[in-house]
Amino acid sequence: MDFFSVLGIVVGLGAIVGGNVLGGGGFSSLLNGPALVIVLGGSLGAVFFQYPPKVILRALKIMIWVFVPPKVNLIREIDKVVAWSSLARKEGLLGLEVLAENERDVFAKKGLQLLVDGNEPEIIRECLDVELETKEYRDFQAAKVFESMGGYAPTMGIIGSVMGLIQVMQNLSDPGMLGAGIATAFVSTIYGVSLANLTFLPISAKLKAHAYDLSSSREMMMVGIVAIAEGENPRNIELKLSGFLH
Repeated sequence: MDFFSVLGIVVGLGAIVGGNVLGGGGFSSLLNGPALVIVLGGSLGAVFFQYPPKVILRALKIMIWVFVPPKVNLIREIDKVVAWSSLARKEGLLGLEVLAENERDVFAKKGLQLLVDGNEPEIIRECLDVELETKEYRDFQAAKVFESMGGYAPTMGIIGSVMGLIQVMQNLSDPGMLGAGIATAFVSTIYGVSLANLTFLPISAKLKAHAYDLSSSREMMMVGIVAIAEGENPRNIELKLSGFLH
C-alpha cells in the first residue's frame, strides 16, 4: 500500500475544506451536484472521444498502481540473472530450459526461451527491445489518459461557471434562483481546478513513475540475458547490472 498517495489525498482535500471552514464557509457550500456532473462528466466524455477503448481499459486497470504499486525488486532480479548466468556456464544454455518453462514473468520467460533456442545476442536484443518498447508505450499512454483529464477538468469548470452565470442572468427576476446559479458558477471552477491538480495530474505522474520503474526492470533483464548469450562472466554481469540500482 502506498500510504503517501492516501496522505496526499487527505492533506489536499483537508486543506481545501479546512480553509473554507476557517474562512467562515460551511462544508455543504462545496457540495454541488450539477457542478460535479459538468466537470467530471465533461472530462470523461472528452477522454472517451480522444482515446481508443483499449487505452481507456488499460488506464482503469493500472489505476490501482496509485495505491498498490507493482512490485519491482531490482536486487532480486539481478541475483536471478546472475544465477542464470552461472547455470548457463556450468550446463550450457539448454540448462535454462526448465527455468524458462517455470518462469512467471512473461518478459523474462521470453528472453530465456530465446536463449535456450540458441539465438544470437543481437537477435535476442532486438526481440526483447520490441517487447520492452511496446509495454512501455502501452503503460505511458494509459497514464496520459489521466493527464488529459487534468487538462480538460479546469476547462469544464469554466464551462460550468459560464452556465451558472447564464442561469443567473435568466432568472434575475426570481431571487430564489440566483443562489443556485451563483453556487454552480463558483463551485464548478473549484471542482475543475481541484480535480485536475489534486487527482488527475498526480495520478498520471505516479503511474508514469511506476511505468518507468517497470521499464527499467525489463531493460535490466534484457541487458542481463544478452550478456548471458554473449558468454560474459557472472561477476561481470553482476557489476554491469548493478548500475541500474542507481
